Amino acid sequence: MSERLEWRDLSLLLVLLGLGLFFGLLAPQYLSARNLSMLTIEFAITSVLSLGMLLVILPGHIDLSAGSGVGLIGGVTAVLIMRFAVPAELAMLAGLGLSLLLWRVQGSIIVKQGIPAFIITLGGLLAFKGLFWLTIRNQTVPVSPGGQSNLLSVLTTTYLPPTPSYVLGAVVIGLLGLSTLRNHRQARQDAAAHNEPPPDGELGFFRWLIAAQALALLVILCGQFRGLPLPLLILATVALLVQVLTGHTRLGRALYAIGGNEEAAVLSGIPVGKVVVTAYTLLGGLVALTGLLQTAYAGASTTTVGELMELDAVAACVIGGCSLRGGRGSVAGVLLGSLVMASLLSGMSLLAVPPEARFIARGLVLGLAAWLDVRLSKMSRGSLA
Repeated sequence: MSERLEWRDLSLLLVLLGLGLFFGLLAPQYLSARNLSMLTIEFAITSVLSLGMLLVILPGHIDLSAGSGVGLIGGVTAVLIMRFAVPAELAMLAGLGLSLLLWRVQGSIIVKQGIPAFIITLGGLLAFKGLFWLTIRNQTVPVSPGGQSNLLSVLTTTYLPPTPSYVLGAVVIGLLGLSTLRNHRQARQDAAAHNEPPPDGELGFFRWLIAAQALALLVILCGQFRGLPLPLLILATVALLVQVLTGHTRLGRALYAIGGNEEAAVLSGIPVGKVVVTAYTLLGGLVALTGLLQTAYAGASTTTVGELMELDAVAACVIGGCSLRGGRGSVAGVLLGSLVMASLLSGMSLLAVPPEARFIARGLVLGLAAWLDVRLSKMSRGSLA
């Protein structure tokens, strides 16, 4: 199984290189420092929502209302700032609180009433979309009154200068190396304790080398424009927190256990309902963060903010190795899947691809991702048999 997942990771890297080459040949400005910096912002916004989707996919659920929620929370925040003169900080907190409440209610209904998540969140998609349009009155609501900057409006226009970016990149690469070394030592100790042969450290070193090169290239390219954008730093923080939660906490282990076998999880004493509600609540927090970032990036709250983002998030998760049945998925895989989606959408936008062709491309990518999930699941069952 691990070999197949490693092959999936390698294939995603090849896909990314192919997309870069394809769009770079058709539009040379695609590989410019400025466009790649913009791409990292779009990637960060997509990834934050995808990481939230990961939390509900792991226990075998889904959320189709996330995209509408992105628009709703951004719209509520913009309206509070523009029409009610609420300070941006308080408006953002109000949006966060509303999102946490809405997604906790959805999770509670799914768990307590036993209604499939697909149905409840589909209803949420329609209801939140209607509330969003009602909130902004089907008008464009800017994020800053009188053109004055505030915390919301600068979310996607703030950059860490090049020199600090280089220092931060070097620190992160070093920390990743130390973490890789510590994990290898721990694996050797575990193998020795069970009288097993020591694990090969070459794979871990190879992964660190690839990650280090990618980070170095990212920092250098962003440094040629303005530096690392704030949304990318926000994504790094969110990814670290989700990685710690899924890989080093009781809640994370419960998410994987429920997705793997819910009946066994119940028998082992895991509070399934509480865990699922918590997962949806955390997703609500990341929906709010995505809504603030997406609205700030657009410069205003419009009726199209958040449109189809839930499908992009699902596709990013599945492309990155998550199983729609639950029990399988990783932060690194989701980030790779999000980068594939962001690269595709950015390239099509740069080439001025007609909207109908963009819908077709996104639909094909989502269908291909689902097909890969089914194929991988069959291969896994076949190897176990």
